[in-house]
Amino acid sequence: MHDNNTPKSESSNYARSRYMRFTVLTLFPEMFSALLIGGIVKRAIERQYVSVEPINIRDFAKDRHHTVDDRPYGGGCGMVMKPEPVAEAIRHAKKRHPEACTLLLTPQGRLFSQMVAQKLAGYAGLILVCGRYEGIDERIREHLVDDELSIGDYVLTGGELAAMVVIDAVTRLIPGTLGSEDSAQEDSFSNGLLEYPQYTRPRSFEGANVPEVLLSGDHSAIRQWRRHASLIRTVLRRPDLLMVQALTAGDIEFMKKLQQDIKTIIGKHSTAS
Repeated sequence: MHDNNTPKSESSNYARSRYMRFTVLTLFPEMFSALLIGGIVKRAIERQYVSVEPINIRDFAKDRHHTVDDRPYGGGCGMVMKPEPVAEAIRHAKKRHPEACTLLLTPQGRLFSQMVAQKLAGYAGLILVCGRYEGIDERIREHLVDDELSIGDYVLTGGELAAMVVIDAVTRLIPGTLGSEDSAQEDSFSNGLLEYPQYTRPRSFEGANVPEVLLSGDHSAIRQWRRHASLIRTVLRRPDLLMVQALTAGDIEFMKKLQQDIKTIIGKHSTAS
């Protein structure tokens, strides 16, 4: 889990494009051992495409009790993370990795998305600051953080799970981490659309068959079917995505035909009733 396996033989430019350092500042570093159990992140660490180093914020508290929280000024429920140990932890991480982007995981941050993950994958390192309790002293937010991220409109006990989500999503985009270099590009949201339906053996399952086009061997027809299936799925489930997605002339033609088919069906049933 520690950042002690950086390939020393790589040039700096190559390392920037092939190696990502995740430094996680947290009160619960043991939670990140889950990333070593299995999956893409574990494999990426083993292959030295990424490193994940959790650092305990409590280690930077100066008093004998290693105090990291205190009551909020102005009153109110709960406790607030003190600025001193968080600031020291961030500066420690920045000194080791000055090129890294510092991110605070908070419900108040901008929404994390595939587009944001793609941008973050371009950095050589990410410092992920995990809040707890009622949050972190505002002065940390104002002066020591580059960006703030939220993984959704809900509240978690702390930022650790959100940090793991960011690590997983960004790791998938590091070249070499997936079995196929095209896999990440075909995921939902990577091209602005939801992913097309996927099928595998058996050909027939409980009376439901795999679409014949996928068995045809006609790669052009398969690509077209998948694009159309992505469009249909996005229209039905996330039409908001199509409002900002650049569509091709072929996409527009297909959707016009789909619209006409829907109008015809509605018209027929309206007449029948």
